[in-house]
Amino acid sequence: MNAATGRRLLAEFTGTGLLVAVVVGSGIAATRLSTDGALRLLVNSVVTSLGLAVLILVFIQAGGAHFNPVVTAADWILGRRYGLGQAAAVIACQITGAIAGAALADAMFAEPVLSPSRHHRGGPPILLSEVVATAGLLFVIVSLSRTGRLQHVAWAVAAWIGAAYWFTASTSFANPAVTIARSLTSTYAGIAPASVPAFIAAQLAGGAIGTILAVTIYPVQCGRIQVEQPAQLAG
Repeated sequence: MNAATGRRLLAEFTGTGLLVAVVVGSGIAATRLSTDGALRLLVNSVVTSLGLAVLILVFIQAGGAHFNPVVTAADWILGRRYGLGQAAAVIACQITGAIAGAALADAMFAEPVLSPSRHHRGGPPILLSEVVATAGLLFVIVSLSRTGRLQHVAWAVAAWIGAAYWFTASTSFANPAVTIARSLTSTYAGIAPASVPAFIAAQLAGGAIGTILAVTIYPVQCGRIQVEQPAQLAG
C-alpha cells in the first residue's frame, strides 16, 4: 500500500465516521430538545445536510469523498482507475468508520454504545423510498462527474439528501455503510438489524438505476476537476 492509498482509506474511514456521528448525534440532540416530530426531522435533516457538505469539501481531494459503498462501486465500475482490491478496502473502511461514528455519537450523549436498534423500518413504500433516494443520489453524482462539474458536488449532494429526508417515506438513508451503523444505535436515527438487508438491497437497486440513467443521458464524459487517485493496492 502506498501513501496515497493510505490517505484515501483514512479519509474514507474518517469522513464516513464523522457523517454518521452527525446523523446520529443531531438525532439525539433533536429528541432531547423537542417532542415535536416535524421539528426533530427538520433539525436532523438540516444538520446532516450541512455536515455532509462540509465533509465532502474537506475530503474530496483525498480520493473522492465517497462515504458510501454504492458510490464507490459505481466509481469503480465506470472508471476502473484503481483495482478491485482497493475498492473493497475503501468499502471496508467506510463500514468500519460508520460504526465508529455511531459509537462516537452515542458516547458523546452518554447513550449505550453499539446497542442494537429496535426501530423496525420496512414495507414496500419504505423500500421504494430507498430506491428513489439512492437513485437520485447516484444520478446527481455521476451526472456531475461526467459533465465535469464536480466542483458543485458538495452542495448538490447535501441538497439532495436534505430534500429526500422530507419527500421519501424512509427519510433517505441511501447508504449501506450508514444503514449498518445506524442499526447499532438505539436512538432516534436507529434501524433494527432485521430491517437492514432489505434496505441495502433497495439501495443497491437504486444505485444501479441512478447510474444507468446518468450514463444514458450523458454518454460522453467531459473533462473534470482533478482528484488524486491512489494506486492499486498491492496484491
